Amino acid sequence: MSEYKAFRVELSDKIAHVTINRPDKANSMNADFWTEIIDIFRWADETDEVRVVVLSGAGKHFSAGIDLMLLAQAGSRLGKDVGRNARALRKVILDMQASFNAVDRCSKPVLAAIQGYCLGGGIDLIAACDMRYSTVDAQFSIKEVDMGMAADVGTLQRLPRIIGDGMMRELAYTGRMVDGEEARQIGLVNRTYADQSALLDGVFELARQIASKSPIAVRGSKEMIRYARDHRVEDGLEYIATWNAAMLQSVDLQAAIAAHMGKTQPEFAD
Repeated sequence: MSEYKAFRVELSDKIAHVTINRPDKANSMNADFWTEIIDIFRWADETDEVRVVVLSGAGKHFSAGIDLMLLAQAGSRLGKDVGRNARALRKVILDMQASFNAVDRCSKPVLAAIQGYCLGGGIDLIAACDMRYSTVDAQFSIKEVDMGMAADVGTLQRLPRIIGDGMMRELAYTGRMVDGEEARQIGLVNRTYADQSALLDGVFELARQIASKSPIAVRGSKEMIRYARDHRVEDGLEYIATWNAAMLQSVDLQAAIAAHMGKTQPEFAD
């Protein structure tokens, strides 16, 4: 496992704990963040021992979003030609989208544990995760509107499928702050916890439950859910039929049935 500048990564009991590690900067997303996250989630995807990923932020905040110095640097490199500027900016945006696409496309479930600020790019990031959990006093905001721009790294595309179109529009147009309890009520987070310690305990307990299941079954479930999100029902049914024609031949199915009949806890290979 590589050493990272913007993250801390640990692997224990089949769970990869990925921590945004810039607490002195409220875990804002600098240049290292955007490149390292792709490498980290590629590693998580390709490492059989990893069955679940828990994503958190070090210190008081999950993430305050994109580092404003990074935005300023991008602006300083622009020239006088609008067409060339647009081409350069489009590439920057697509590269940033690729960073969170890596989270979305990871074949392992990704659970976000959120405390303090989750602003702007932080919302883009958690929208790419499978599930989200927070402290009751966490603060969420689609902050881009207050910066004079539209969110462009996934929030407006993924969030309507999580909290609904109308609520997403309200938050995107106003930029207003949502606390953890309201986030739970609108479905942005699945559950809230009293503090950061209880949050991590709760999320890791869920991660351990998932890690104990057949990795073949969990990966298949995630693949089908992602596919169904972007396709018709008929397409999804056709895909799961083809997928399970192979996966139902896995020894995991035999192990699960034997354990169920014997009233024991099954053990699954990576």
